[in-house]
Amino acid sequence: MSVDARTASNRVLEARERYVSRGVATPALVVARAQGARIWDVDGREYLDFAGGIACQNLGHGPASVVRAIHEQADRYLHQCFMVGAYEPYVEVCRRLSELWPGAAQTKSLLVNSGAEAIENAVKIARAATGRPAVVVFDRAFHGRTTLTMAMTSKLVYKRGFGPLAPEVYRAPAPYPYRGVSTDDALRGLELLLKQDVDPASVACVVLEPVQGEGGFIPMPPEFVQALRRICDEHGILYVDDEVQAGCGRTGTIWAIERLGVEPDLLVSGKTLGGGLPLAAVTGRAELMDAVHPGGLGGTFGGNPLSCAAALAVLDELTAPGFAERAEHVAALLRRRLEEIATRQPLVGEVRGLGAMLALELREQSPDAAKATTAAALEKGLLVLACGLYGNVIRLLPPLSATDEELERGLELLEEALGDASAG
Repeated sequence: MSVDARTASNRVLEARERYVSRGVATPALVVARAQGARIWDVDGREYLDFAGGIACQNLGHGPASVVRAIHEQADRYLHQCFMVGAYEPYVEVCRRLSELWPGAAQTKSLLVNSGAEAIENAVKIARAATGRPAVVVFDRAFHGRTTLTMAMTSKLVYKRGFGPLAPEVYRAPAPYPYRGVSTDDALRGLELLLKQDVDPASVACVVLEPVQGEGGFIPMPPEFVQALRRICDEHGILYVDDEVQAGCGRTGTIWAIERLGVEPDLLVSGKTLGGGLPLAAVTGRAELMDAVHPGGLGGTFGGNPLSCAAALAVLDELTAPGFAERAEHVAALLRRRLEEIATRQPLVGEVRGLGAMLALELREQSPDAAKATTAAALEKGLLVLACGLYGNVIRLLPPLSATDEELERGLELLEEALGDASAG
């Protein structure tokens, strides 16, 4: 598209350059509207969306039930602050999260605004419940951008220049079979950490994503997660399951950990939970959630009524008959086609993921080819994102409501983009 034909985009992007911090990275895409699996920019160009606002749109853009719930709630009240006046939508979301808990425990929940805020509160709860200060996280983890969650996050770009970071955060290896780190390697690394760096008797919790998101869509092997649960039980350490990106049906089950045979102590959810509005939650065993004194948890907008109304509609959709089957169908279609693409595109080293949370890791540990691929895809009308410690992983997060035709077309465009990047 010529520069003249993109004057609307240019105008917004020029204003963005003038008024928005350069620390917020954005591509040259200015969105006008979105529906289902499609986005239209201000110049009228249409894109297939395989990014989903970074896993916030598992149901697609503008699902009718979610939009309707938001409108109905907006007519009642927009904001109350749960610490000033309780309201039913907040309580109802907590009830539904308890019903969907991946285990037998009786649970309670806290609602907040973002995944990072929820992770930070999960650590607060773990520290209050155990009386211990330390937190163990893992290689390639992403848990947020606050001072504490930056310390918990692995990738340097999110914390460079922002120190000093929060103390009492310790990092252990995580399995990464494609790059030669086995489950046994990771467990030996954790054992060494607990021998030389931090006394397990001072560890409040371990925090692990069942599928590492920003770290490269690396699924944790069931045997690793189960061994980690045993280690936690042995030492009185709480297991915090970070489902912010992997949860809400992305992997076929409501929570990815359901596929791994473990019940966590605390579960953190977010992103798709709010249906496009800011909402995250900490759900956990009732005695742990009640370990914090009254007033120790909260926030002005946490569990905003509009977000809660949207979440109730989202949870209805995720538990509706046929949803899990559709998610499994999408997962099978994506994996089959990605494996076909991998046989034809020499840039691709591995296809991996869990359910419909899938990615291609490119062979070279450099961001160059992935950047070229995502840029070429955008020019062709496909929005797709890179991730990974080296920025060399292409992650796919299309709506689970996308049609087979939309999925097939998006994968065709992705393969074309990989070919362009290879040729370039």
